[in-house]
Amino acid sequence: MPFLARTHPRLSAAAVLGLAVGILAPSGTVTGKILIGWNAGVWTYLLLMLWLTSRAKAQDVKRIAEVEDENAGLVLFTVCIAAIASLATITFELVGSKDLATSERLLHYGFTGLTVIGSWLLIGVIFSVHYARLYYTWTGKEPALRFAEGLLTPNYWDFLYFSFTIGVAVQTSDVGVATRGMRKVVLGQSLIGFLFNTAILGFSINIAAGLFG
Repeated sequence: MPFLARTHPRLSAAAVLGLAVGILAPSGTVTGKILIGWNAGVWTYLLLMLWLTSRAKAQDVKRIAEVEDENAGLVLFTVCIAAIASLATITFELVGSKDLATSERLLHYGFTGLTVIGSWLLIGVIFSVHYARLYYTWTGKEPALRFAEGLLTPNYWDFLYFSFTIGVAVQTSDVGVATRGMRKVVLGQSLIGFLFNTAILGFSINIAAGLFG
């Protein structure tokens, strides 16, 4: 954990906060505690990354990418598995909310929506950070990503644009992917994005049926 805190301080801080909130949460169910802790950690991390993105310049992105290079693959894998697991936890929460009063059910549905949105945003952000790492640690002659207008020093906004284009449309838009390693990561995000988009559609239908059925 100390090593992870050094290379990924924002993610580590959010994880510790989420764990603490989950343990102390007043919810009477295990799934409720898990989702409360998950939301606390996810939204904390997203806010920290928003603050970093609004301030970081290209040289800052490069410096952070070099620090995070040591265990980035494991971090990406772990976060993705956790985000996917949150979808399964939501399913259990929705099943348990069917017998609740209308007001309590609406609260559960709102909480479910917050969880899905947070997990979806987390996937996009964590992949954008990973793309930044791959881009700035690539040692080939040509850049691993070809941005429009010949941009060679992209910042976090550029990587977020690339990542969320994949998450929303499952395509790379006007950014070229120039290395095999980068294409593997893009493929992985595309598959996860398809899973999330399908899950969001399923949850929406389920919630609509619960409200109007």
